[in-house]
Amino acid sequence: MPDFGSDQLEDFRQEARAWLAANFPPTLKGSGGQALEGGGEVGGDLAAWRRAIGQKGWATPTWPPEYGGGGLSGPQARVLAQEMAKAGAFNPLMFGMGITMIGPTILDYGTEAQKQKHLPPIVRGEVQWCVGYSEPNAGSDLASLQTRAVDAGDHWVINGQKTWTSGAQYSDWCGCLVRTDPSAKKHDGISFLLIDMHQPGIETRPIALIAGASPFCETFFTDAVAPKEALLGQINVGWTVGKRLLQHERASQTGAPGGGRTVPLPEIAKRYCGVDAKGRLEDQDLRTRLVRHQMDARAHGLTLARAMAEAKEANGATNAASVLKNSATHVAQTRAELTLEIFGHQGLGWSGEAFSGEEIESVRGWLFGKAMSIYGGSAEIQNNIISKRILGLPDTTQSS
Repeated sequence: MPDFGSDQLEDFRQEARAWLAANFPPTLKGSGGQALEGGGEVGGDLAAWRRAIGQKGWATPTWPPEYGGGGLSGPQARVLAQEMAKAGAFNPLMFGMGITMIGPTILDYGTEAQKQKHLPPIVRGEVQWCVGYSEPNAGSDLASLQTRAVDAGDHWVINGQKTWTSGAQYSDWCGCLVRTDPSAKKHDGISFLLIDMHQPGIETRPIALIAGASPFCETFFTDAVAPKEALLGQINVGWTVGKRLLQHERASQTGAPGGGRTVPLPEIAKRYCGVDAKGRLEDQDLRTRLVRHQMDARAHGLTLARAMAEAKEANGATNAASVLKNSATHVAQTRAELTLEIFGHQGLGWSGEAFSGEEIESVRGWLFGKAMSIYGGSAEIQNNIISKRILGLPDTTQSS
């Protein structure tokens, strides 16, 4: 594998730059993919961009080419990310669960038939996936889930309810944890099924959120069906598969580079708060807290780069994702809080001509960002993982 500064990498950089110039629509520059966050159908330049990067395989740059991936090395993928950031481009498939969670888990545990069936459509952005994990009585204690899959000979029959199933109302498929052996210990009787969402036995109901958007759903299974080959991994060993998916999810929520827009906070602060004769922010306390935030963000980025290298050596996501998930949450929520403070009374807007689009978007983003401490495993759950699996502290939650 070539070094980062090698001639081969420089050649690839030029190739990536030229391809982006020819295929990334200028109308989407710097949008950060906001048009995708509502889910549903896309069209115009966004659809063209998704189709182009999917066909190239660069939405999943390091996935094997036999499944539609780019087949790039780690250094090449980093170069691609750098060039996308310079071009103001973004990965239009990073906002779904196909390439961030389900696809990597199928790569880990899927049969060859499952990989050939599911991975190429994910790479091309032709299907959308959701994940059926949490239930009304099985949130942080996920292993208490009661959605049941019964063996009906040549297929499974699924009954139960999931909640917080992000994007379920738009999804074609669901990666779902189900109970297949009610008599086993709660961690031992769980299996992982790949369920077609386009059937009468499945109903989704969006859950309204304080931020105005509704990415989450309640999902009801009433005699829904899945063929026997929908089982991912071994029967009653789905807890292992499910934990692996969560590692991939947390890794995707750690702030990996991929383009988008992020105006530096000091620039915003100078616009709204004014500067002194030396061009510095007049508010010394705000200046100090902005520097501290920038240091936290930089430390997070450096730790992320190290963890990505370690994960490559370990052939997948590691428990370090729990550290980075909490770190990314802290950095993002702190930025949101500082942004609204900088805006002053302009940080109170929800709609109307008195507020700019940037101000309204920041307010809604601040509200939605509160969920970061919860989704993908709450901050408390991540701290438990860190204490037991990284620090080696004793597990005080289990009875002797």
